[in-house]
Amino acid sequence: MKELNNTSSSQTVAVVIVNYNGGACLQRCLTALSRQTRKPDRVLLVDNNSDNFSSDQLHAHFPQIEILALNENIGFAAANNRAISLLDDMEWVVLLNPDAYAEQDWLEKFLHGAYTHPDFQFFGCRMLATAENTLDGTGDVYHVSGASWRRDYGKPAERRKQGDEIFAPSGAAALFRRQVYMEAGGMNEEFFCYMEDMDLGFRLKLLGYRCFYIADAVVVHEGAALVGANSDFQIYHGHRNLVWVYVMNMPSPWFWVYLPQHLLYNLASILLYVYQGKASVILRSKLDAIKGLGRAWQQRRQVQSKIKVDIGELRNSMAHGILAPYLNRYE
Repeated sequence: MKELNNTSSSQTVAVVIVNYNGGACLQRCLTALSRQTRKPDRVLLVDNNSDNFSSDQLHAHFPQIEILALNENIGFAAANNRAISLLDDMEWVVLLNPDAYAEQDWLEKFLHGAYTHPDFQFFGCRMLATAENTLDGTGDVYHVSGASWRRDYGKPAERRKQGDEIFAPSGAAALFRRQVYMEAGGMNEEFFCYMEDMDLGFRLKLLGYRCFYIADAVVVHEGAALVGANSDFQIYHGHRNLVWVYVMNMPSPWFWVYLPQHLLYNLASILLYVYQGKASVILRSKLDAIKGLGRAWQQRRQVQSKIKVDIGELRNSMAHGILAPYLNRYE
């Protein structure tokens, strides 16, 4: 353990937590963070105008944290951007959800993994589910249709004990070199939340940066603890934003090659949620996605003008198979 400390002690790192009505989850998250073997240099909590939020009460229990309490809920993407813009003295920034609980050596292993993989600039970690011996994910997968999912979700916890290259990390627990986060322009604030982490990861890959999964940096993630699994909020933002991610980021000629798959996936999503009694929210989601296509196409021009990666290699880093998004999503 002494060797790990030596490799991480010279790197400055801040942990950013964006909170909205985190309650007991936030308390558990901050408690786990306070027990880290490698203490973060700064912890910045951004509160998105939570109900009954008290900075004084939090400071009484966690005096080391900095708190930015906002007067309105500006969304996950904008709140992270706001925080990271204030951390110009940090080399690394970690995004951590209030419902993600870090194991004691998580940050130490995260930084050690970054130190030992200098060709990579952003990182995902091993996320365990609250269900016993089950994974919540080992990095995020992007399919050529525009679908995305968390790799190994629901699989046995013993799976994937070795690190490897991934498309993007989950924003629930991710490490970024601050310089490249800022170079990419941060998260797209029009997304509000959901898919903003995939969008950022995609743009970073277009800039030629690479992402690595660090298997021994571990958090327990109580996914959807704050908004509810399959909630209208989640469906609306997730399915609106996945259209914009594809339109803004998928480079030509792959944009046109895989457009039929993208349209098919959107149609399948609509049919699924109509069948589940969620017709209103899924139709509103897709209608608003279409209304935003003009802005998305303008942003596409900016994103595509900065591409530095070989688009053939980029395609190879995505998941393929026309049935993959609908079946078991195996790679």
